[in-house]
Amino acid sequence: MTTTLKQQLQEDLTAAIRARDDLRSGTIRLTLAAITKEEVAGKTARELSDEEVLQVITREAKKRREAAEAFEQGGRAESAARERAEGVLLAEYLPRQLSDEELTTIVTAAVAEAKAAGAEGPKAMGAIMKIVNPKVKGLAEGGRVAAAVKQALAG
Repeated sequence: MTTTLKQQLQEDLTAAIRARDDLRSGTIRLTLAAITKEEVAGKTARELSDEEVLQVITREAKKRREAAEAFEQGGRAESAARERAEGVLLAEYLPRQLSDEELTTIVTAAVAEAKAAGAEGPKAMGAIMKIVNPKVKGLAEGGRVAAAVKQALAG
């Protein structure tokens, strides 16, 4: 029987607690709490699929990046460093992100496809995003994708 991502997180939490790894155990605890919160949200409780768990982990990692930037701007380097460390730890559970070159290749192909379908200029952004998003889901953050599309349209 294969292990689900949630089960993997729970096993890793147990190992981190045994190893007295406060950073890892705290980060995994918060992530599991976010997963549980997602499971009980709505009218009926349900078990999240691995894909939904990945979305929760992605959201948690993004929160860590944003918090690190906020701490950095506020002059709290120690807190920023902890948030970054938690983000790196969460990244271990996520699929490898696309490199800038890989993302540019996908966006360039989508721009050509959209132009062939008649989309031109800045208004083509939505059409291109509809083509690109399914291809990069979970592999690149939305802001990076949008920036790459804007750059391709400008260039």
